[in-house]
Amino acid sequence: MIQTDISKPLITVVGAASKQGRSVAGALLDSGRYRVRALTRRRDSQPAQDLARRGAEVLVVPLMPGMQVELSAAMRGSAGAFLMTPPIAKVPPEEPELILGQELANAAVSAGVEHVVFSGLENVEARTGGTKWAPHFTDKAKVEAYIRSLPIRSSFVYPAFFYTNILEYYVPQRGADGLTFAIYLPPHVPNPFCDPLTATGPAVREMFDHPTQYAGQSLPVIGEVLTAQDMVDTFVRVTGQRAHYASAYGREDLLRHFPNFGADEHFVRELVGMVEYAVEYGYYAPDRDLTWSRKIDPHAMTWEQFLKRSNWQGELQTFGAAPELVPT
Repeated sequence: MIQTDISKPLITVVGAASKQGRSVAGALLDSGRYRVRALTRRRDSQPAQDLARRGAEVLVVPLMPGMQVELSAAMRGSAGAFLMTPPIAKVPPEEPELILGQELANAAVSAGVEHVVFSGLENVEARTGGTKWAPHFTDKAKVEAYIRSLPIRSSFVYPAFFYTNILEYYVPQRGADGLTFAIYLPPHVPNPFCDPLTATGPAVREMFDHPTQYAGQSLPVIGEVLTAQDMVDTFVRVTGQRAHYASAYGREDLLRHFPNFGADEHFVRELVGMVEYAVEYGYYAPDRDLTWSRKIDPHAMTWEQFLKRSNWQGELQTFGAAPELVPT
């Protein structure tokens, strides 16, 4: 049943069937302090139906360029909006993700939304002097810069690498000596990870709970900082299965383990650029507060907790409709 207490502020969540969108919509509903309007491509999808049962108002508005008028109409009456851009395969000189982000921001302004929270990332182009190409990072940073230029209160979350990538896109291969985890990072370089299905929501809800405090802030969302070897060792400890690390870092190793990726050269270039950036420059800029999200959400899942909760044993697992590009 849709929540009808109009005394509660209404928050519109775009991409509500995505991992981040589901997390945000769910966290807002769970708080009991907000009404939620969930925008999705398909009303009959399982995530959309689940949100409707929990009290969200579900509207069909695809998260794609060219929908600014429809997005603005859908956001009307909202006190806040959670905005995100799915990683869209980029073929230069096209900039579909940047265009979508700008249209989302324009729609929020024209609808009279007071506060937007955007899911962003670092500007790889700026941080590396253009030596690394990771447009699904850089374009989000450009969207953030655009939002900051508009007459609207804004806050920004920067999700870490997703635990779920290993389950969806870099699935271990089973052989005679156990599972081979071909991971896109070197074995002993620490990097931040999170579970987007549970970590994003509490961080975004915190920003909507305290809009003035977080106005203009960009804050990381992290479950745990760990290495690729840590991930494999923890899997072995939790599941009791035999497993070992193999490198999918760099173009040659990536395509040896995942040859299907080679069908799209821009896709491969972007994946390689993203991980080289994270290893050589650091996933986050040096001045980011890496402790914030765990302070406001001390129960954010570690990799070990994620494995125990999901009971994952190394098989392919999906979390809804697949995006056009492997996410962070």
